[in-house]
This record gives sequence, structure tokens and C-alpha cells, in this order.
Amino acid sequence: MKKRILAIDYGGKRCGIAVTDELQLIASPLTTVDTKELFPFLTKYFQTEVVETLLVGEPKRFDGSDSQIAAAINQFIAKFQQEFPDIAVVRIDERFSSKMAFQTMIDSGISKQKRRDKGTVDKIAAAIILQDYLHYRK
Repeated sequence: MKKRILAIDYGGKRCGIAVTDELQLIASPLTTVDTKELFPFLTKYFQTEVVETLLVGEPKRFDGSDSQIAAAINQFIAKFQQEFPDIAVVRIDERFSSKMAFQTMIDSGISKQKRRDKGTVDKIAAAIILQDYLHYRK
């Protein structure tokens, strides 16, 4: 049985989450979770789904330096690796993923009201990060 890949667009308030199908061909937005609820969500999710890899977006500034949330992401990853040592963690550059998500929403005809929902942007950004990973790992 193939295992899924889960991607997180980590934020200070909320995290967008996307997941692959079991064949690891398609990335789909899954949900948005309050950051403080991320570990309980992941624990419950891993009870029903087999995940082999967690992708975590790595936000960088234009000059390549770490963004302000980098320290919080590093703390999250350290805790994740303690809690779930059998799941590999991969960092992936996520620059422009939120802008791409917003443009994707416009291009697909999503209403202005739904585009204002930051949670929708976050989970689509996670799906874009995941789809890029799937594309480039081949």
C-alpha cells in the first residue's frame, strides 16, 4: 500500500494542509487548521491515514534569508520529529505560493468573497507546494 504525502503551509495563526492520493500523483487541498490545533489534528489524521512524508513550506525573503516565522517553523519541525519519528520531513521553498494560490482562485472563477477567506488561500497554497514537489521529484 502506498503512503500519502502531506504538505503544510505553516502560519502564525493557521496552517493550510494538502495531501496526495495514495498513488502520490495528485495534490489536493485538505483543510485549514488553527496553528495551536495542528498537533491534535495531525495525531487524529495519522490514526486513519498512512503518511510517509511531511512537506513543510520554507518561507524565504527575496534575498534568500529566513522570514520572521522561520523560528516557529523550526520549533514545529523539532516537535514533529519527536512525536512522529517514522515520518520523513522535507522542507520546500514556498516563496510566492500564497500569491500563486490567490491567482489560481481568480483563474478558476472562485468568488471575491471566497478569495477573502485566508483559510482557502492557505490550503490552496499547501496544494501548490505539494504539487511542485511531486512535479520536481520525478
